[in-house]
Amino acid sequence: EWQCATLKAPLDWAEPKGDTIGIALIRARASGAEDKRIGSLVFNFGGPGGSGVTTLPAFGSDYAKLRTRYDLVSFDPRGVGRSAPVECLNDLQLDVYFEQDATPDDSAERATLLNNTKDFNAACEDNSEKMLPHVRTTDAARDMDLMRQVLGDDKLYYFGISYGTELGGVYAHLFPKRVGRAVFDAVVDPTQNSEQGSLGQAEGFQLALDNYAENCTSQPTDCPVGDTAQDVRNRIAKLLADLDRNPIPGIGQRVLTQTAATNGIAQALYSKDFWEYLTEGLQQAYDGDGSVLMLLSDSMNGRSENGEYSNIAAANISINCADDKPRYTPAQVERKLPEFRAASPLFGDFMAWSMVTCTDWAVPGASDHPDVSAPGSAPILVVGNTGDPATPYEGARKMVQALGAGVGVELTYKGQGHGAYDSKNKCVRDAVDGYLLNGKVPAAGTVCS
Repeated sequence: EWQCATLKAPLDWAEPKGDTIGIALIRARASGAEDKRIGSLVFNFGGPGGSGVTTLPAFGSDYAKLRTRYDLVSFDPRGVGRSAPVECLNDLQLDVYFEQDATPDDSAERATLLNNTKDFNAACEDNSEKMLPHVRTTDAARDMDLMRQVLGDDKLYYFGISYGTELGGVYAHLFPKRVGRAVFDAVVDPTQNSEQGSLGQAEGFQLALDNYAENCTSQPTDCPVGDTAQDVRNRIAKLLADLDRNPIPGIGQRVLTQTAATNGIAQALYSKDFWEYLTEGLQQAYDGDGSVLMLLSDSMNGRSENGEYSNIAAANISINCADDKPRYTPAQVERKLPEFRAASPLFGDFMAWSMVTCTDWAVPGASDHPDVSAPGSAPILVVGNTGDPATPYEGARKMVQALGAGVGVELTYKGQGHGAYDSKNKCVRDAVDGYLLNGKVPAAGTVCS
């Protein structure tokens, strides 16, 4: 049922007749009657760096109702997957890179982290110098408008998730009159710079961990990872402190480090469906087996069981560093640590030190934050989830305000996990499907639970 194609797009949109790159697309034709077909519904599933060509077929059944009136289309944004991918380190080098201590405790560890970051960024420049200036979100938005034209639609019908909401907002700013029906789910706060975004994520993942701990300890059966929510948090903190000194066996010859365990815990907090794996992973880690947490960490980093990596890490860093203007020194990060630790005792250091990622980047960042003001755009349904760890709920309200009067329509889902539509909540599904399929805009401020 899936059709693949490659869209030829300018490498540099400032020189549209210059060098070109290929943008990989995938499509499933609408399943309903041709006279009921609205057009193509274009998906971006986030990241930045996520492959739509891989993700849409994996989750296509979730959108079966939307497919009755739309061709379902997704793509690998420039620099990602099959679309002129940015390349940095090889697979073996990435194994070593992801084992590094990302939360340095002394000057030696700090120097190692900064050197590793410098080496990663230099490898990106060595292997992908031509692409690095041209992977900004504004570039991808212009690619989407070309996609709209080639697909034969007068308007862009769009479903953006996570970073896909930022991409959709930038598209709406650049081409407000070309927005058809659009849905933003798991909404990025477009008013935040990279520091504020990292701090917000620290708070969001801490909230998700707190919710996990409360859920586990409130069940009729005993919680296997703690007697109270505070006990769960304390045991996890002790595990991470122990791993900082003494990693435990992971998978094959690899060991579970503090950083890998933190990554694995964060990955499990993206969805309530993963909480059982978090419980299993913590139980095993307390017994000296790091394999489940390592599997979760590998999933976050784009590593398959055979040791091959997708380019999600390279693409994520390349796009973020091309977009985000601020560059942070180690001294600035250290001054911010108390604020980050207050936001999240568990994830604070991890999120704070992530701010040095772009310090030695070869390309200057475009702006402090994206412009998503879209006067004259059709309504955009903006769906926020109160328990979202990666894109905290407040981002939905900020997106509605930034889009401008009469554009953003806020829908709140009182739930857990990253995103609302994939929770399969009937109220959310009815609202989103009703808008995309029938043009029925929900009342602003609608709440689903």
